[in-house]
Amino acid sequence: MYQSLLSLLLRFVPKNYLSYFMGRLAAIKWPFSWNKTLILWFSRRYKINLGEIEKDVSLYPSLSDFFVRRLKPGVRPIGSGIVHPADSTISTFGLIDHQTLIQAKGLKYDLSEFVHSLPSAAALEGGTFITYYLCPADYHCVHSPVDGKILKATHIPGELWPVNSWSVSSIKNLFPRNERVVVEMDCEGKRAVLVMVGATNVGKMTLAFDETLVTNDLSHREPRIRTYSPAISIKRGDAFGKFHLGSTVVMLYQAGILPKDLVIKSGAVKYGASL
Repeated sequence: MYQSLLSLLLRFVPKNYLSYFMGRLAAIKWPFSWNKTLILWFSRRYKINLGEIEKDVSLYPSLSDFFVRRLKPGVRPIGSGIVHPADSTISTFGLIDHQTLIQAKGLKYDLSEFVHSLPSAAALEGGTFITYYLCPADYHCVHSPVDGKILKATHIPGELWPVNSWSVSSIKNLFPRNERVVVEMDCEGKRAVLVMVGATNVGKMTLAFDETLVTNDLSHREPRIRTYSPAISIKRGDAFGKFHLGSTVVMLYQAGILPKDLVIKSGAVKYGASL
């Protein structure tokens, strides 16, 4: 009863506008002492390891800047082979079967709708998907999990439902409904796709390799496609994009990229660690 009522109420909340204005609020540069107090409170609230971050908290001009903080060099050694793209928790994973992915137990969603491309979905059939959830405490930058070349990025406007455990297990077709950025990469002749999924209060997503593609600015409500020619070379561990709060990354690997005997497990992971 409670879950049904909560879902009903969320339908009427103007989630995109709320997320936009929450982002603007987080970007306010408060007086120095207020701002430092706010960031320290946030750090304690979410148990953030301040010893890992690049700068002292007093040097971040706003809470929004702190959300997309960088880490000290060497804090996350980059492993061999395919690596994890973000500090996060692996929530679901599996084979891409009949172009469907598992959102949660009992809930599936359509791959072609999710990536906004029938050919891309067809090429990924039989491959592997891995869903990474970033909570507010996590480091919010996303890094490339592979060595490859970026071919295309598609911004797909949508809703901004929460992506917490309750929402993922309760709201049907959640990820294809939410705003997202789909980035296709060539990885030694095979396709790897990284999808950044927005959420309530996490409407803004930015890309390290294309500063023109910014989400939830309320002025672009139709899909935008960028094709890169020449393709953009990227190495595993390189900066890829940022969530301006926590959210979700879904990695899609064409069959043949990941080792057949690879064992994937649910749980917390760090970016740069070998898959």
